[in-house]
Amino acid sequence: MESWANLDFHLDLSGPGGLRHRLTASLREAVRSARLPPGTRLPASRSLALDLGIARNTVAEAYAELVAEGWLTARQGSGTVVAQRVAPPPPVTRRTVDAEVRFDLRVSTPDVTEFPRAEWIRSTRRALTAAPSEAFGPGDPQGRIELRTALAEYLARARGVRADPERIVVCSGFGGAVQMFDRLLTPPVVVEEYGLGFHRSMWTSTVPLAVDDHGANTEQLPDDLRTCVLTPAHQFPLGGPLHPRRRASAVEWARRVDGLVLEDDYDGEFRYDRQPVGAVQGLDPEHVVYLGTSSKALSPALRIAWMVLPDRFVDPVLALKTDREQHISMLDQLTLADFLESGAYDSHVRRMRLKYQRRRDRLVEAVSPYASVSGIAAGMHAVLDTPHEAEIVRTARERGIEVSPLSWFRHELSDDDRTGIVLSFGAPAFPRALPLFTQVLAACH
Repeated sequence: MESWANLDFHLDLSGPGGLRHRLTASLREAVRSARLPPGTRLPASRSLALDLGIARNTVAEAYAELVAEGWLTARQGSGTVVAQRVAPPPPVTRRTVDAEVRFDLRVSTPDVTEFPRAEWIRSTRRALTAAPSEAFGPGDPQGRIELRTALAEYLARARGVRADPERIVVCSGFGGAVQMFDRLLTPPVVVEEYGLGFHRSMWTSTVPLAVDDHGANTEQLPDDLRTCVLTPAHQFPLGGPLHPRRRASAVEWARRVDGLVLEDDYDGEFRYDRQPVGAVQGLDPEHVVYLGTSSKALSPALRIAWMVLPDRFVDPVLALKTDREQHISMLDQLTLADFLESGAYDSHVRRMRLKYQRRRDRLVEAVSPYASVSGIAAGMHAVLDTPHEAEIVRTARERGIEVSPLSWFRHELSDDDRTGIVLSFGAPAFPRALPLFTQVLAACH
């Protein structure tokens, strides 16, 4: 039995009528709306009267009236309890286009069921124990020094990033970083011709850069523009890594025009056919901004991302961040710092790398009679090359599977016409959905 005796609970005592009438009406509504669910034990009349600053008799009379009406029950030794016969209202539901979707295999979905809860709790306890008192104050807009120090060590070791804590800024997701740079840089920005539409929409204006099996064609970067955004580790969504010659070309372009490359390290930690390639930022930290996030490796619910900035951009970014962006939870930052320093982050990434590799292998084998999988063995999504894009999306939806057509990710100014299906094998639903999706491919083949 739940007890309300020691909890705060809002009761609206405003409105017409006397105080007892208003208290009775407020309690009745709380029971009717299931804010006080069946079986809840209410506080003693003396305690509630003290909390509300009213006479005990007023509360006792309200309880008695609701008992008489059947909303509450009162028994010797059990106190006053919300009656079991009072059923809560049916849950509120939203009717959406996804109402019939059984399996959501849309892109970029990590398997959140694998979040390392026990390890995270241990890191939280250690972080709370070690945290200085000032950590619970307003906070530093640049991010906790503990997290920036841990990130500098990890990124240098695992991603080849040249960083020190003073050049790292913690922010609330990739979008928060983009919105700050959109205010700092002169539009338009060069983006890859395939990518997430909502990322493109964050910029004031964009122009597309051609993409092939070797990643973005950085040799075509125009000298009259000064900013480009790349996903060099694993191009999204096509899946190719940026060729070494094109990595060098991007840096040479940025130096030549005194420009800036924003490196979205998409899937940088999840490569399965070889060791992950280091970040482009390592080639020139003064012309490349490194952008990373906890969303893919841990969970998008954390809303923690980081920027490794050229020295000249630290102060301008912090000025915008202080003015516009919410500070990130200090407790989450301290916990992530411990999670990195303890080695739990590395262990989790290695474990998930093996799980996603096995899922991708299963996907490639299952679809091989009907479609080829493009790109390298990396990340948690794959592109199925097929001329039957629209038919597969429609048939899959009819059978309760949501997948994404490749055309959704094409820049509106691109004249590329390739087709395919973008599918998340990282999604929790993937193992159960794969046999049914294979049937869809067979039906559309």
